Amino acid sequence: MQTPSPDSSSSPSARNGSKGKAKSKAKPWIITGSCVVAAAALYFGGAAFVSAQIPANTSIAGVNIGSMSQDEARAALSESVAPLAAEPFEVLVNAQSYKIDPAKAGLTLNIDDTVADLTGYEANPADLLDRLTGKYTATASIDVANDKLNTELQALAKKANAEVAEGDITFAEGKSTLVAPVDGVVLKQDEAASLLSQEWRIGAAGIELPSEVTKPEISPDALQSFYDDQVKSLLKDKVTLTSDQKKVDISTASIAAAASYTPKDGAPAITLDDKKLFNAATKNSELSSTAKNARITLANGKPTIKKSVPGVALETKGLGAKVLAATETKERTAKVVLSASEADFTTEDAKKLGIKEEIVEFSTPYPANDTVRTKNLRAGSARINGTVIEPGENFSLLKALGPITVANGYFGSGVVVDGFSTEAVGGGLSQISTQLYNVGFLAGYDDVTHKPHSRWFERYPAGREATLWEGSVDMIWKNNSPYGVMIQAWVSGDRVHTRLWSTDYWKVSQKSSGKYNQTNPETKYNTAKECVSESGGQKGFTIDITRNRTTVDGSKTLPPDVKSWTYQPWHKVVCGEKP
Repeated sequence: MQTPSPDSSSSPSARNGSKGKAKSKAKPWIITGSCVVAAAALYFGGAAFVSAQIPANTSIAGVNIGSMSQDEARAALSESVAPLAAEPFEVLVNAQSYKIDPAKAGLTLNIDDTVADLTGYEANPADLLDRLTGKYTATASIDVANDKLNTELQALAKKANAEVAEGDITFAEGKSTLVAPVDGVVLKQDEAASLLSQEWRIGAAGIELPSEVTKPEISPDALQSFYDDQVKSLLKDKVTLTSDQKKVDISTASIAAAASYTPKDGAPAITLDDKKLFNAATKNSELSSTAKNARITLANGKPTIKKSVPGVALETKGLGAKVLAATETKERTAKVVLSASEADFTTEDAKKLGIKEEIVEFSTPYPANDTVRTKNLRAGSARINGTVIEPGENFSLLKALGPITVANGYFGSGVVVDGFSTEAVGGGLSQISTQLYNVGFLAGYDDVTHKPHSRWFERYPAGREATLWEGSVDMIWKNNSPYGVMIQAWVSGDRVHTRLWSTDYWKVSQKSSGKYNQTNPETKYNTAKECVSESGGQKGFTIDITRNRTTVDGSKTLPPDVKSWTYQPWHKVVCGEKP
């Protein structure tokens, strides 16, 4: 029996005995390719589906928008992230914290771009896996207005930039204060703008912005360590100076007053001033100098030099180093030496001042019947009598007379305040002021400050007089000669006298304009409790005084010195309200 061939199958064609073309068998590579296409379609279709969704567990600035639709994500970002993006955020410049306003800096959250970035098509298998498994890292899309950002960084630079400053240690009132050093800082604005444009994250920790930093020579830690170890020890307690059987204690206040911060070779250091410690140690103490200074006194109506006397005195040189070394020991004691010494102000020093001849005298009358006012004149004259003003030194009348109090020997008497007569302690001392102004004027000395009276008193030269009021009005002139000057002041008869002793240096001439712009008196009403009625009558006026000065030897001439003043009239004063 014959086995049928595969070709003689029982197909209709075959059964019908008709002739026809046999069917082709499917090839393997076609089947495989179809499978690949199908799989690819499924993969990319799935990728498109996955990409269209917000990745699982995605958060922006701590707000979870994972698995949301695009519309839901936009709403969530608008409601929760946009307000965060508008809040000022922290930046650091050399570790110092500052705030930047995103709106002013031109940094704005772009919600549409943020969502688009999160839902853009993604075919990378690894990224798709991240989206599906919640490992996807998301960042907000930020629009940057570069002009605003640069402007804000310029403003930040004004705050953050600093010149490098070395630290300091100051001393006052027996205490020390540490002043910390400061880094020099320059914000690198272009780099900072680039960094913020690329790296700013909403709600993230402060960003350290790039800057150029210059460190001080002595670091904060080194200065703090020196301060804790040595400066605090310096002022821990007094220091005792000893010489044979003599001794004196230097207080912490005196040590602090002599101390100064003097860094050397890049290291902190303290030095103590020899002279200041000498003054503290020798002030009314066992170590005080036994030498006696020369004195210029008035004897028999003229200056006389009382000669200086040598003695022994504390050696000044190296005293600061000895005290400083003592502060580092438990005993805090320093041995010092007393040696032969001349006086600080010797006989030769006194002679060199040239106080040897009368150079000017000035006097004015006073109302002798006013006994209280006369007492003030005598007290004031006694205060300034014998005062020596050295070359280049200022003479302040208030300093010489003060304090002007009852306890200091003054009495209440008549004065003029705001154009009205009243009473105050020291009334009459303005006549002393006028005296001293005039001798300074006639001697050629520089007028530093003075103020004429508001009303003119006939006993004084018009335009050449001065009032005085403690705390506000002083009379000061400067000794602009190479010689010292001594004041002699006294009250006798019915006049106040002032004389200057020195060596004649300036030749002085003066010229008055005479009275002009005269004004008539009026009736004034004064409601003050201490009001004094006045009949008035004298006119007010303006006057100019010109002073010319040339040295006696003609080698130097100063520019003309012109002073103008306007006096008020002597108004009639009625006590009480104006009717």
